[in-house]
Amino acid sequence: MALKSIKPTKTKINNINILILREKFTDKSIIGRLFLNGESFCDTLELPYIDNQKSISSIPIGVYKARLRLPRESATRNYLHILIKDVPNRKYILIHRGNKPEDSRGCILVGMKNEQDFVSNSRLAMDLLIKEIINLGDGYNINLIIKNK
Repeated sequence: MALKSIKPTKTKINNINILILREKFTDKSIIGRLFLNGESFCDTLELPYIDNQKSISSIPIGVYKARLRLPRESATRNYLHILIKDVPNRKYILIHRGNKPEDSRGCILVGMKNEQDFVSNSRLAMDLLIKEIINLGDGYNINLIIKNK
């Protein structure tokens, strides 16, 4: 009789930590790297920083709370995405799908690879990110840190 392999159960953690390290700056975008609990995970694309102006600027570097946001909470996103809470003078800043600066109004886009002012395979990156967040915890206690390299 063959022994069945036993996989250890993954313990869910209370806090999920996302670090976005902004690396490449152009007049159209900021390309960065997203780390999930210390592990390099995917690329990011944001608008350039223009004094935190609504719809045309990335958000300030800093520490934020975030949580998963359900499709039914959104008029425009029919998939799970991430809501960044308590951004000064801003509302509904998200981490969501998109490939180019025109796909963002101040939000953070994710992708698997990057080129100048572009991230690719955004749908895959978002799906994998959400899956891993759910795997790690309940998705309602996310710490987001944004830094410049």
